[in-house]
Amino acid sequence: MSREVHAGFCERREVRFLPPTRLVVLVNGTRGNVETLQAEVAAVLAPMGLRLSPAKTQVVHMSEGCDFLGFHIQWGRKYGSNKWYVYTFIADRPVRQLKVKIRDLTRRTSQQNLRDVLIRLGQIMRGWANYFKHAVCKHLFSKLAAFTWWRVIRWQMQLHRWKWKDVRRWLTAPTGAWKPITADGIVMFNLASVPVTRYRYRGNTIPNPWNLPNQA
Repeated sequence: MSREVHAGFCERREVRFLPPTRLVVLVNGTRGNVETLQAEVAAVLAPMGLRLSPAKTQVVHMSEGCDFLGFHIQWGRKYGSNKWYVYTFIADRPVRQLKVKIRDLTRRTSQQNLRDVLIRLGQIMRGWANYFKHAVCKHLFSKLAAFTWWRVIRWQMQLHRWKWKDVRRWLTAPTGAWKPITADGIVMFNLASVPVTRYRYRGNTIPNPWNLPNQA
């Protein structure tokens, strides 16, 4: 039985093949060139027992962007300049999936222990953030941190029949400053505190076995 390969074809500059089951081909040419190459790729994969998935293979221009392994890769103009770059964002689907997990843990009718919920939230958000922290995502991290904070607050208000003044009594210091949500020594993980480290452009400094001396 042949395995499926999910491929995205983007009209751009170079051709790059990534491991089977996930494949992106970047092409400097027209849509016709891309469609011709798509047929050639399918012919190369067939003897290996692989085939392109018709449902998940698409041809797009880099200005539209394409989703790959949870990221949305798109060519766009840098704000405030006339320079164009390829940006890596977090795709919509992983964000929706994260929100579903947060909602499931913070239902207003939940009777779970707050400490256990904070631990689980931290595990989920820390792993998610470590995977996506190389994208353009600082603003998104802040929005998700606020989303999680409000989910926990509304859950606790419903559970304890609190009003807003009770929340302030719980989470504000004598100076009036807001404190993080804690339970039995466990502090809620703050997604907004994760440092975003963009991938550095390495260009021709990436090791290439074909450029090494004495290579046949």
